[in-house]
Amino acid sequence: MRLATALYRRLLRLLPELARFGTVGAAGYVTQVVVTNLLWWGTELPTLVGQGAGTLLATLVAFLGNRFWTFGHRARTGLMREYARFFVMNGIGIALQLGCVGVAVYVLGFSGPLATNIAGNIIGVGLGTLFRFWSYRTWVFPEHSPVPTPQEEHA
Repeated sequence: MRLATALYRRLLRLLPELARFGTVGAAGYVTQVVVTNLLWWGTELPTLVGQGAGTLLATLVAFLGNRFWTFGHRARTGLMREYARFFVMNGIGIALQLGCVGVAVYVLGFSGPLATNIAGNIIGVGLGTLFRFWSYRTWVFPEHSPVPTPQEEHA
């Protein structure tokens, strides 16, 4: 019973961060889709330029939203450090998503639209999102370090 109570209390502490993280992710997704489509259909830029610009802008929206809202109460460890780690963790999240598609197609032999969508856009995005949430909390936007007491400094 103690374990269940402890897990419940931890979940209650995580829920506000999870809700903000999901909201920021949705804003990033909408940004990516809108910008990409505006560039695809509103200009004569190459398709990959539109996709790249949309993704880059969405990543910036996600970084700013997570830094100042989702994890705004956490330690500030320097903009460039956080930005670099954020992009590395996003790269790993993308690799997880691509890895799920790769396993589905090249290992399991599932190459149809349904299978690749399940692998990439459900399982891959799900695993990537879990990894991002955990890694942002752990490495990008860590908790404040407790200030050592004078006795601890001299120990």
